[in-house]
Amino acid sequence: MHIKRNISLKPYNTFGIDVLANFFISVSSINELKQVLALNEHPNKLILGGGSNMLLTKDFEGLVIHINLKGIEIISKNDDFVTIKASAGENWHEFVLWCINNDFGGIENLSLIPGNVGTAPIQNIGAYGIELKDTFVSCEAISLETKTLETFTKTDCDFGYRNSIFKQRAKGKYILTSVTFILSKNNHKLHIDYGAIASQLETMHITHPTIQDVSKAVIAIRQSKLPNPKEIGNSGSFFKNPVISKSNFNTLLQNFSDIPSYPISEDEVKVPAGWLIEKAGFKGKQFGDYGVHKNQALVLVNYGNAKGSDILNLSKLIQKTVKRLFDISIEVEVNIL
Repeated sequence: MHIKRNISLKPYNTFGIDVLANFFISVSSINELKQVLALNEHPNKLILGGGSNMLLTKDFEGLVIHINLKGIEIISKNDDFVTIKASAGENWHEFVLWCINNDFGGIENLSLIPGNVGTAPIQNIGAYGIELKDTFVSCEAISLETKTLETFTKTDCDFGYRNSIFKQRAKGKYILTSVTFILSKNNHKLHIDYGAIASQLETMHITHPTIQDVSKAVIAIRQSKLPNPKEIGNSGSFFKNPVISKSNFNTLLQNFSDIPSYPISEDEVKVPAGWLIEKAGFKGKQFGDYGVHKNQALVLVNYGNAKGSDILNLSKLIQKTVKRLFDISIEVEVNIL
């Protein structure tokens, strides 16, 4: 067990924010993780996965534990389905590509989402009409209180829109170590009606798409809209798409006839936060080393040496402006630390 001191977390967060950890260790086994958690001399601990869903605003005065658990295992399979267990430290997109290369279907719409497998269930990642919960079977997690490994079923996780038990009553109480999925082996059910997937497939001259084609289409769409974190620091979508009542939406239509929406239920609709932010005048706006991306208003970016506090203050200004203009509150999707 090798604990390092005064380590920059810049390589460990996709925003590329340069803050220091007083102490830092990367763990690659569950036993090692249990040993580190038992270190009483470091009571203040921060669990770090892919660093894709967080904004670091200050140095961390404690021990940062980087989850580097690796491995993908086929648990069971039959003629139609396969059950796969992936360790928490696996890169999410690389896991998706591994599944697609093996012709396992169900998560192709979630291609190119940043982060690791272990953090995916926490916010129930989703894109283009698909959510993680759609293929989720269970996950394993270590209790910070008992240091024992527990299993959570789909029901246990209480998934919602960008939400789960791990963001609510179990927040900060567990470390996810693996996630198990059930995927199709044949007769894949494609979801290509959401967003621009169908038109992208048409542009690619594909009339009978496979899961590989859908993944390539999603990647092309995301690359055209979203900056690569390796080139421009960002955490993907910074805000959740708000869900409002139909009556509120109909009121908005009177002043904003072009406002888009997606039905959630008989009484609720989802409004794209990106559209609200763009209408508020923030799309492409730059404030020195930080700003809002030119192609996607949902994405706040670090162009170089921005501080986390700079980006946090910008997000608050955006929230305040959207609330004033549309009377809609947009929630931050990333974790602020």
